[in-house]
Amino acid sequence: MGAYVVRRLLWIPVTVILVSMVVFLLVRFIPGNVVDLIIAEIQPSAGTAVIDRAAIEHELGLDVPVYVQYGRWVRDIVTKGSLGYSLNGHRDIASEIGHRLPVTLELGVMGLIIGIIISIPVGVYAAIRQDTIPDYILRSLAILLISVPAFWIGTMIMIYPSIWWGWSPPMELIQFGKDPLGNIGMFLLPAIVLGTGLTGTSMRMTRAMMLETLRQDYTRTAWAKGLSERVIVIRHAMKNALIPVVTIIGMQLPMIIGGSVIIEQIFVLPGIGRLLLEALNQRDYPIVSGINLVFATFVIIVNLLVDLTYGWLDPRIHYQ
Repeated sequence: MGAYVVRRLLWIPVTVILVSMVVFLLVRFIPGNVVDLIIAEIQPSAGTAVIDRAAIEHELGLDVPVYVQYGRWVRDIVTKGSLGYSLNGHRDIASEIGHRLPVTLELGVMGLIIGIIISIPVGVYAAIRQDTIPDYILRSLAILLISVPAFWIGTMIMIYPSIWWGWSPPMELIQFGKDPLGNIGMFLLPAIVLGTGLTGTSMRMTRAMMLETLRQDYTRTAWAKGLSERVIVIRHAMKNALIPVVTIIGMQLPMIIGGSVIIEQIFVLPGIGRLLLEALNQRDYPIVSGINLVFATFVIIVNLLVDLTYGWLDPRIHYQ
């Protein structure tokens, strides 16, 4: 297992470099140009004065080919540990991401926990009560959660309560250190919305795998021995049934991160997702590249941890 982990860790830099190259290049195909936006901002105050476009490009480091820009960016990361500075406002990108990262992490972790807490017990219950009325209801609910987009649910939560009852979620970030309960309450609704897609998919997968596991010979033997339903479900069936579920959850982590971009915008949360949208609107290439680098590294590491949980769930699994 140690050799497997080492090999996976060695592949992380290679994967991150490939992702960074793709993002660094593709973001420049977005229509519009940051220099045009800057000129449009300063033109009213400049009056009839001629704005030197070449000087702006040189100041921003955009007067060289893309591969040279990429080389400079990688050099600063390796030698200085710096993600560079934004083109608009000359803000330190690492500090900006570090300031907003806790918001996105809290939202994503809460959404993931809510999805798991709801989906796995409900999926197990639906499996052991197969073809009963609760099973039909829960399956229909899972299909509904999968079908309805999370951003639509979030928009409805923002609009209708404010129209009907004059209530809306807090628009200003409540710091956890100042008001822990207020902070959790602020993130609870967006986290529930973010976890709805994960809940529906994981619920159906848990039910399907539990049904398959409950039909295995070792489970039938446990029933024949007279073991209680609780012991059979928890000790014999769940651990084997959860291996594909963990895989599904690991595959959906990028969707949770991507979904946080929209959810943060809807609920006005100052996280990395909102920073990414602002950077895209301003064509601030270094910020977009830095955020994608952080996201890619996080997703790769989490997927490695997901793979390692297979051995814990099923000791028969060996890593080559």
